[in-house]
Amino acid sequence: MLLHLLSRRMPISREEEEALNDYFLDNSYVEGFVTSQADATLFDLFIVTPSQDLYNLHRWYKHIASFGSDRLKFPSLKRNCVTLSVNGIKLKMVNKNEEEINGQEGVEQQQLSEDIVDPWNVQASSNKGIDYDKLIDRFGSSRIDDALLERFEKITNQKPHHFMRRGIFFSHREMHKILNFVEAGKKFFLYTGRGPSSESMHLGHLIPFIMTKNVLKVQKHVTFNQVRGIFGFDESSNIGKIMFPAIQAVPCFSSSFPFIFGEKKDIPCLIPCAIDQDPYFRMTRDVAPRLGFQKPALLHSTFFPALQGAMSKMSSSDENSSIFLTDTANQIKKKINKYAFSGGKDTLEEHREKGGDCEVDVSYMYLRFFLEDEIRLEEIHQQYSSGAMLTGELKNELIQILQKMIFDHQARRKAVTDDIVKQYMTPRPLNFSIRKQ
Repeated sequence: MLLHLLSRRMPISREEEEALNDYFLDNSYVEGFVTSQADATLFDLFIVTPSQDLYNLHRWYKHIASFGSDRLKFPSLKRNCVTLSVNGIKLKMVNKNEEEINGQEGVEQQQLSEDIVDPWNVQASSNKGIDYDKLIDRFGSSRIDDALLERFEKITNQKPHHFMRRGIFFSHREMHKILNFVEAGKKFFLYTGRGPSSESMHLGHLIPFIMTKNVLKVQKHVTFNQVRGIFGFDESSNIGKIMFPAIQAVPCFSSSFPFIFGEKKDIPCLIPCAIDQDPYFRMTRDVAPRLGFQKPALLHSTFFPALQGAMSKMSSSDENSSIFLTDTANQIKKKINKYAFSGGKDTLEEHREKGGDCEVDVSYMYLRFFLEDEIRLEEIHQQYSSGAMLTGELKNELIQILQKMIFDHQARRKAVTDDIVKQYMTPRPLNFSIRKQ
């Protein structure tokens, strides 16, 4: 099968998608280790997003999509023609000449009809990001409203975190139940997770930090039909994906931590997480009563956007989409100035007249996460929206905040010695006072 991709406009078949998926298992791009017009050409052939179960192809597609109109700036192929041969299927990439490339009006990103949000993929259909109101309806969760925030403040005698006040944590499941426990003086525990030894941790990984033998039992009580309905699994889904929800569920149960809670099964769990992880715990809430456990409560956060815009979330696999916790002050400055999507206008005169758009400006989005001063945040919003503040000035506000925050994080991490890690990780009784609930 020989495909002349430039002239062909028929949908890519499932067989061809599978061949490409196998190819991108071992290759980052169509040719070599950098993007080229072959990637832009192949991307343009997809009428719809590739099938989500083809993980390697889907990863490549999302990565190329993140460049937007900059795909036109990809370098030409090193050769006039590149032919991929995978599993007997040949896919031919023909080089475009400079006149063709420069003469195009632009390759628009394939427009999604609706947002994609699941545990493996997050992609917005609008440059304003995910429609979280629709997600609440779709997932059947509850909105964090003024009544919940007022009750939180009344019971805890402190204002809710600005993540909750600003709608960064926007949805919940049974948060009132957790507040009932606090009001009654009873205990609960938090469940979140990170890979703190990873060198690819980025700013988005800080969000849960700021809020911060049962596997077989769960597996026996969850059928394939249940997980297929929740996660969309089919006969082509690998066994690792199918069995993982049970592993994700187990830390929700207090009896999973006998060195803390003994044999108690009635200590509730609160899980702060991004809403794409909700399907795991929706399943957990279904199975918990049958195992004699408490249903976990959840607080859902919005997604931390990539530097290129809110249509995708920050990713550890793309160094230019993320500010990493290991970045230097100079790297932070360069990434923000070069890659952070701007809501500003094309010319100074137009920007002064019409102002910037805070709804799509990534620097402003980041300030909503990390600038705690409500008054200053509102000032920036008004100044940028009116045109009094320029994009460069807005980015500089963010750069100063991130440079200090990441410098402080790196200093604290540097102070953690191997002995401290060993002491922390050594299994031992934790003498928490857990009175009878």
